[in-house]
Amino acid sequence: MVAAGLASAQTPIKFQLDWRFEGPSALFLVPAAKGYFKAEGLDVSIDAGNGSGGAVTRVASGAYEIGFADMAALMEFHANNPDAPNKPVAVMVVYNNTPAAVLALKKSGIKTLADLKGKKLGAPVFDAGRRGFPILAKANKIEGVTWISMDPPLRETMLMRGDVDAITGFSFTSLLNLEARGAKAADVAVFPYAENGVKLYGNVIIATPKFIKEKPEQLKAFLRAFTKGAKDVLAKPDEAVAAIKERDGLINVDLEKRRLRLAIDAVIASPDARAEGFGQLSLPRLTLMASQVSDAYGTKTRVDPTVVWNGSFLPSTAELNILPPVKK
Repeated sequence: MVAAGLASAQTPIKFQLDWRFEGPSALFLVPAAKGYFKAEGLDVSIDAGNGSGGAVTRVASGAYEIGFADMAALMEFHANNPDAPNKPVAVMVVYNNTPAAVLALKKSGIKTLADLKGKKLGAPVFDAGRRGFPILAKANKIEGVTWISMDPPLRETMLMRGDVDAITGFSFTSLLNLEARGAKAADVAVFPYAENGVKLYGNVIIATPKFIKEKPEQLKAFLRAFTKGAKDVLAKPDEAVAAIKERDGLINVDLEKRRLRLAIDAVIASPDARAEGFGQLSLPRLTLMASQVSDAYGTKTRVDPTVVWNGSFLPSTAELNILPPVKK
């Protein structure tokens, strides 16, 4: 009877990922696999996604209480749907920097961002790097690029074939995809937005206003359990990939170990994340990003930075102190 009582006390939460079950999804799959959500009285189901835009829309629809999505996609939804009744709110930063990058093969002669002038760039129309490219272009005085659109699976193939001169994509995804198509890492020039004057936030945990209002303690519990699991992932990333394998038996384990380590170094335990603190953000930086996204995305209304973020449900500063030591 006690077990039945505990089971009935579990609060069901549907969680929407931004993408497939890949390396970074271990951040959520590990706390689920280790029972951290259950220990907080939460019955969390985690679904794979097909992009941040879709994750924001599904959370906004109420089909999911919590999700994982790019901050820029969240801002765009707010600014383009000012009258929507259930606009999701960011409650925790996971990727302190956008993973967006420009990638080119070194044999193309592209050694700096200035070399992109007059070149053909390729990316899906909804790609975060492509959407945010005007911000990168402004910061680095890049002019005269032509965009070629394609479905995501063709992006790296077209670069390898020479159909485009460079691509935009998440650094830790496109680099590994290029390697899978025969490129060597040493042959690829990677220009991360975060290292080239673009301080956009990346992926954040989002929640519906309804869930925030009606179940604030459960939201705090979710973020506590997530943080505990994320600490384990950051400490032992290779072991964490086992939780992904449980959800998708077809993954390439070694590849996802690399992807997760690349993501940790590039966007989770980045210098900016260490300066601001895991999970947290800087309001001046958020305000600048809101203005930049409004301009680059051409939103219907200006993004209001005060309504897209609520950091009041975060664990304590001590609990958020989970970033691994700086590598020597």
